[in-house]
Amino acid sequence: MAAHTTTPGSLELCRFIRDIADFPKPGILFRDITPLLRNPGALSLAVEFMTQPFRDKHVDIVVGAESRGFIFGTAVARNLSAGFVPIRKPGKLPAAKRSMSYDLEYGQDKLEIHADAVEPGQRVLLMDDLLATGGTMRACCDLVEQLGGDIVGVAVLIELVDLAGRKKLTKWPLHCVLSYD
Repeated sequence: MAAHTTTPGSLELCRFIRDIADFPKPGILFRDITPLLRNPGALSLAVEFMTQPFRDKHVDIVVGAESRGFIFGTAVARNLSAGFVPIRKPGKLPAAKRSMSYDLEYGQDKLEIHADAVEPGQRVLLMDDLLATGGTMRACCDLVEQLGGDIVGVAVLIELVDLAGRKKLTKWPLHCVLSYD
């Protein structure tokens, strides 16, 4: 799979992304971002590339999907002077919550958000590290809309184009820093 991008300068981030074959199961090529996270310059650049398209969108809340979406989401929220809300796996949130089941590239899962995490009309940016089949991000978007949030965009560091996840997100603007065919 070749990497490409529409974000000027972002291809240099590819050297910080490690490919792991057959993880978490045979046939899956895992894009490991831990080398990027370990490098201060690469991490800073990735966060800036994820922030740039939303600087003038008046974002109130950044929502990050568990767990790597927390890493980028909190940093982007800080850059945008916005709050941060986590969407978690079941059993991790202590207060009243909403939940949604969804399909993964390699199975099924469920996500939860606090019922009071997003107020109606708040402008929300959704974040994650990777867009594969789109199931996780679609579930996140649906949860935010159930709470009355106005989604201004979705941002991911990496899109796996061949898995066609963007087809599940056509309702919202999508920003990908790096794409792999």
